[in-house]
Amino acid sequence: MKITGFEALALKVPEDDPLANMPEEAGRTRPAVALRLRTDDGIEGIGVTLYGGRMSRSLHAAVEELAALTVGEDPMRIEHIVQKLRKAAGDSGPAGIFTLALSAIDTALWDIKGKALDQPLWKLLGGHRDRIPTYASGSLRRGLTDKQAQQAARTLLQKGFREMKTQMALPGNPTPAEEVRRVRVVRDAIGPDVRLMCDINQRWRPEQAIDIGSRIEDVGLFWLEDVTAADDYAGLARVTAALRTPVAGGEYVWGIVPFRHMIEARSVDIVMIDLARVGGVTQWMKVAAMAEAFNLPVVSHVMPEMLLHMVAACPNGLTVEYMPWMLALYEETPAIENGELVLPHKPGLGLKFDEKALASFKA
Repeated sequence: MKITGFEALALKVPEDDPLANMPEEAGRTRPAVALRLRTDDGIEGIGVTLYGGRMSRSLHAAVEELAALTVGEDPMRIEHIVQKLRKAAGDSGPAGIFTLALSAIDTALWDIKGKALDQPLWKLLGGHRDRIPTYASGSLRRGLTDKQAQQAARTLLQKGFREMKTQMALPGNPTPAEEVRRVRVVRDAIGPDVRLMCDINQRWRPEQAIDIGSRIEDVGLFWLEDVTAADDYAGLARVTAALRTPVAGGEYVWGIVPFRHMIEARSVDIVMIDLARVGGVTQWMKVAAMAEAFNLPVVSHVMPEMLLHMVAACPNGLTVEYMPWMLALYEETPAIENGELVLPHKPGLGLKFDEKALASFKA
């Protein structure tokens, strides 16, 4: 089997909130690049990458340039192709646009492999479980009023979620007391038994994280996420050592080597791995195995329709972030039952692009 061609599409996907229907900035979209790799056996593998921002045209071009180098290659030799692309990219790696583009190609290769072997990706990667917990993300945002946050939380409960994520580091310059008050509002709305995560998005200094984090330990957060700058491994380690609440981080980390530095520094209790920034399925699983060697659980960041495979495949997979940014791209996405994602049994990723959606979202 050989790769014979490809198609890369630049997209602008509407950034709405289908989980709780909370208000968003009107007309806001998220740029993405969708990839199809085609083979002489008639098998097509798909991948998606994100985070190009105002450089999304450059990301689209990078995906096309790298995908062209895969034509004629055996798609089952994934590590060989990845190494070829690294060498071809010269000094433009190991992070940035190159890694984002690589991720789409690597993911599409694994999709082809699953389809060629007639196996779902989660089984190829280890098959540890066929269901995985998931948490609602993107609805309980920091910009909501208290009333909106409570309404959103109750809506998520009604939809069956038993895990959900809110945010602190509120807009403006709030006092620590105001930050604490807000997270208690959400906890009061959902009760004591729901797992509640809280994302800071790198907006606190280490001393702020220790101060505010210590004040909310009785709230019983499942984790505090990205409490300070992602590459401040020593600062993160200070926070992690000071708090009883587990600290999660890693979504802003690029490639596998920085994860080694983060884990060796004991910067986090829970390792969060982003599919696009780490460089695809191959690298995601390498980081997960590294974390397992340090007795650390791993969780995903966005794209649940793809990442449920990886989290479910490995023994230290904890939960999947159900962030619905890209769900509209597909004809069907994995079902949720009793707060768990049900792993698909279709081969590969088990996903098929919705052609009408792609046409509608084309940039």
